[in-house]
Amino acid sequence: MVNPLDQISELLLISAIAVYLIAFIAFALDLARRSAESQANVDLVRQVADVESSAGGTAVLIAAPPAPPEAPARGRRAAARSGIALMLVGAALHLTAAVLRGIAAGRVPWANMYEFAMTGTLIMVVVFLVALTRVDLKFLGAPISGFVVILLGIATVSYHVAVSPLPPALQSYWLVLHVLVAMLGTGFFTLAAALSAAQLLQVLRRKRAESGRPERLRLLATVPEADRLENLAYRISVVGFILWTFTLIAGAIWADHAWGRYWGWDTKEVWTFIIWVVYAGYLHARATLGWRGTGSAWLNLIGYACILFNFGVVNVFFHGLHSYAGLPTSPS
Repeated sequence: MVNPLDQISELLLISAIAVYLIAFIAFALDLARRSAESQANVDLVRQVADVESSAGGTAVLIAAPPAPPEAPARGRRAAARSGIALMLVGAALHLTAAVLRGIAAGRVPWANMYEFAMTGTLIMVVVFLVALTRVDLKFLGAPISGFVVILLGIATVSYHVAVSPLPPALQSYWLVLHVLVAMLGTGFFTLAAALSAAQLLQVLRRKRAESGRPERLRLLATVPEADRLENLAYRISVVGFILWTFTLIAGAIWADHAWGRYWGWDTKEVWTFIIWVVYAGYLHARATLGWRGTGSAWLNLIGYACILFNFGVVNVFFHGLHSYAGLPTSPS
């Protein structure tokens, strides 16, 4: 029997996807205007250099070149504000969809692949919006919103299942704690991975400039420097690692309650541990060994690739006690 609340939830989720897609366009426009603003600044510097060269270096005191147009900056700010507003609207629709799904199921809305993707992407959006109140990360709006649209699209098309009750073994408060904390950790790791990717692009831009090659991604001139991006990624990854550590411990405790053993080398358990080891290595290498720069950024991205593999491949193609592609989940 079709649950009307589930139908409304799905409709609201599709609406949220549409709003996130428009937000992606707004943030993409912001990036385009960042590039235009950077080009205007480059042109200004060239005009100053030309004036100084033609007048023996003193003409700059007599006649300054015209200021760069402010339209790109104003347009960029408007596009970024629109993107943020749309993300807030999308998050409201998204949250309502998740709540209605939970009410329809009579439990928390993260018991299968579809619900995990729904709630997990909501947490990604919330983490990003909260981070915006502390740090100017609007340049990540396009990749974050685009990534959320892709994940929700895949979940809606491939993994949507009707609401169903949980089996007795999963009717535990550990379902609430363990999976919720895992999604929170994933939200922080997502933001950290985006910052590491931006860091690698900044390093590439700097190397091109040092070698005298023409600059390509001019918008990076309006993005924080690589060191700043690396520090932010590290600090956010620390929070994600603490949450993932709790996820690993809570999963072992729940497994003991459900199956009578803390660890059984199930594929899902192994990959959860691999993720923990990769991020532990990343944090340890950077904090104690001074391993910074592109090496640490790549290791951070490898950790996030393991998370994506764990969710998109292990959950779907590896069958075991933790298989829940379209089925109720179990301790992980």
